[in-house]
Amino acid sequence: MGMCFGVRDALQVADEVEEPETVTIHGELVHNEVVLDALKQRGFHMADEVDRSALPETESVLITAHGVSERERARLAKRRKALIDTTCPLVRLVHEAAQKLRREERFVIVLGRPGHVEVEGVVGDLDDYAVVYHADDVCEWDLSRLGVICQSTMPPADAELLLALIRERNPRADVRFVDTICYPTRARQEAITEMLGQVEAVVVVGGINSNNTCQLVDRVRSRGLPAFHVQTADDLDSTWFTEFERVGLTAGTSTPGAVIDEVHEQLVAMRSAV
Repeated sequence: MGMCFGVRDALQVADEVEEPETVTIHGELVHNEVVLDALKQRGFHMADEVDRSALPETESVLITAHGVSERERARLAKRRKALIDTTCPLVRLVHEAAQKLRREERFVIVLGRPGHVEVEGVVGDLDDYAVVYHADDVCEWDLSRLGVICQSTMPPADAELLLALIRERNPRADVRFVDTICYPTRARQEAITEMLGQVEAVVVVGGINSNNTCQLVDRVRSRGLPAFHVQTADDLDSTWFTEFERVGLTAGTSTPGAVIDEVHEQLVAMRSAV
């Protein structure tokens, strides 16, 4: 559980910036409010993640771990912005897979959350595509060649179901699937699945806007267990746990280890106080 190497490396790059006030982070470096507050306190400027159309005023622009499209890179370079790139290598693989499928003249289908910054970066270099997140998003496309990829934090089980539905609804199409789910996401999904057979409830630590953290919450609740999504130890409420003897703890890939430790310590203190 907790911080993946992509997030860790992005934060290390940010830590090495000597004059943060001269740099605009192009969105949220990671989807974790504790981390974002620390970056603001250091003096970094931050662009709105939902609408990044406005040109940053600073000379340097830090590309987040979620990446951006090549078109967006070109726009920033054209305005002579110096780019500090912290794109996760595993997100780059998603971009590369999408472009390879495009060159094969396939209609690209991205399994992921519509509007998520990573997904927006991938489809930003495509002219024809579809984003599929729910079964209702799957169409009968009147096309002979389809290419399917995944947002890097898509739950593997959800991707498998959606892929099967795409094949079912497009039986005459040549469907090529490239599995671009990142290893950290897959490992955390497997870990939470194993944990669910051993606990009565789960505390999930991570940012409110963190896709992979929300997926962990959804995974717990899909098994009929209570999931308590917190950002810090201050969010914990001892009354949540009065009916449970065994409580699990997990965290999203952008959650700092220190935050996880504080939540764990607080949970232990609550248990001792009972």
